[in-house]
Amino acid sequence: MELVKGVSVGNDFSLLEKMSEHEQVVFCNDPHSGLRAIIAIHNTTLGPALGGCRMQPYRNIDEALEDVLRLSKGMTYKCAAADVDFGGGKAVIIGDPKRDKSPELFRAFGQFVDSLNGRFFTGTDMGTTMDDFIHSMKETRNIVGVPEAYGGGGDSSIPTAQGVIYGIQATNQMLFNTTKLRGVTYAIQGLGKVGYRVAERLLEDGADIYVTDISNEKLQSIKNQAETTKGNVTIVKEEEIYSQDVDIFVPCAIGGVINDKTIQKLKVKAIIGSANNQLESEAHGKQLTEKGILYAPDYIVNAGGLIQVADELYGSNKDRVLAKTKEIYNIILEIYQQAEINQITTNEAANQICENIIQEKARRNSFYSRSVRPKWDIPN
Repeated sequence: MELVKGVSVGNDFSLLEKMSEHEQVVFCNDPHSGLRAIIAIHNTTLGPALGGCRMQPYRNIDEALEDVLRLSKGMTYKCAAADVDFGGGKAVIIGDPKRDKSPELFRAFGQFVDSLNGRFFTGTDMGTTMDDFIHSMKETRNIVGVPEAYGGGGDSSIPTAQGVIYGIQATNQMLFNTTKLRGVTYAIQGLGKVGYRVAERLLEDGADIYVTDISNEKLQSIKNQAETTKGNVTIVKEEEIYSQDVDIFVPCAIGGVINDKTIQKLKVKAIIGSANNQLESEAHGKQLTEKGILYAPDYIVNAGGLIQVADELYGSNKDRVLAKTKEIYNIILEIYQQAEINQITTNEAANQICENIIQEKARRNSFYSRSVRPKWDIPN
C-alpha cells in the first residue's frame, strides 16, 4: 500500500512511529495545481499551531516528512519561549521555488490550511515570499507575515535583529558584567537582512566587528557604514570567520555551522546569532560547554520575527512587538543561570524551561478545553 508517492508504508507502523510525537500530520495533494505538501502540527497545548511554510525540491516524501516533523517540534519550543499563545507547527511544499510556483498552487495550499479550522497558522519561510501567500489569503484567514498593505506587521527582520542585540547584551552582562556593546569584539557570519541590521547596530555603538558574506556588495556596504561610526569593520574570508580571535561569534546565515570541525577552530567566549539550527547536533552543545564557550540557543535569540507574526493575529502593533521582544534579554540570562546551577548545557536548560511551560499549561487545560483560536479581542 502506498500513501503518497515515495512513502511505502507496507504492513507495519513505521510511518506512524515517525509521527508519534505529533498531534496531526496532513498530506496535501492537488493534481490540478501540482500541489504536494505536508502540514505537521506538533503540539497545541499553548494554542493553535503556528509555523512557516517552506518550499524546496525535496528528493522524496521521506525527506520532506523528516524536515517538517523536525521543524514543527522546534516551533513548539520557540513559541513557548517567546510567550505567545500558540503551539508548534510547520508546512513544506515539495517543489522548486524558482519553477513550480503559481497562484493556483498557493490557493490550493490555502484551502488545505483552512480545512484545519483554525488549528494551524502559517506564512513565509525558506523558498516562499509574502507575495505568494496573498493568493492563499483568498482561501483562508490563517495566514500571517503578510505585507503591511494587507494588514501585516511589515519587515520581520527588524524585531529579529533587535532580539539578537538583546541576546548579545545579556551575554555581555553574563561574561563582562556590562550590557554595553562597545568594548567587545564580534565575528558576524552572514549579512542578510538580520545580520546586516545587527552589524549596523554594533557599529553605531562603537564596536569592532569582523564580517563575512558571499556578497561583496554587502561587505563593501557595511565597510562604508563604519566610516561614519566609532566602530571598525574587518572583512575576512568565509572559512576564516571561525578562527577569528574575538569575543563573540554571531552566526546569521545557514544552520549546522557549529560542528566537530568548526568547534576546533573557535577561539570565542560566546556564540549568539540569528541562524536557525546552529548546532549540527545537540551533542555539540556539550562540546561547547566543555570548551568554555557560552551558547545562546538560537530559537530563543531569533524569536523576534515569530513574536511579530503572532502579534498580527491580535491586530498589528509594533510597540507591543518590540516590548515583548525585549524579554529575550531576561530569558537568555535565565537560561545561562539555570545551566550553571544545574550543571547542564544551555540548550538543555532552554529545552527544560520550554517543557516546563508546556507542562504547566497542560495541567490547566484538557485536550478538549484548550483554545483553538487566538484572542482576537486583545486591545492595541
